[in-house]
Amino acid sequence: MEKVIKFLKGERIYLRPVTKDDLDWLYYHTMNDQEGRRLTGTQAVYSQQGIQNWFDRNSTDDSRMDLIICLQEGNQRIGDIAMMDIDHLNRNAIVRIAIFEGDKLGKGYGTEAMSLLLEYGFEVLNLHRVGLDVFAFNTRGIKSYEKLGFQQEGVIRDQLYYDGEYHDSILMGVMKDEFLKN
Repeated sequence: MEKVIKFLKGERIYLRPVTKDDLDWLYYHTMNDQEGRRLTGTQAVYSQQGIQNWFDRNSTDDSRMDLIICLQEGNQRIGDIAMMDIDHLNRNAIVRIAIFEGDKLGKGYGTEAMSLLLEYGFEVLNLHRVGLDVFAFNTRGIKSYEKLGFQQEGVIRDQLYYDGEYHDSILMGVMKDEFLKN
């Protein structure tokens, strides 16, 4: 039996590194989950080879961490999360998250996963600021980010053209002291 690496552990979920065994799962979920594609603004079509190339390229990139979100109970994969553009000199990074299992949305798993990643970023990597962008229609995501201390820092108007409509992108950020207050 293969040992599960639980890189960051929470109460209900844990985060672990992406492995080659995850690539088919990522491919089918990112390509076929319409709600996930909408929330992330994904419009490109990726082949299985494209996903493999993404894995090969990013698995050696020291400026990012790509992790799978799994339930503690049963080890079910429910999404992925990443910290990207990690800049140790200026002490900042960018994060993104996606929950692919529709029945797991709105249950706090994403908030718990993001909290674990932020704690690691601030406490272990010694970051000062973490940023993200979220589309204005993703009210569930915005609420989750605000719970963690993120504040709106700006709006890029009409950033996304999706399903025949333009959508704003909201820039949000959280400083270490703001996160630790929560």
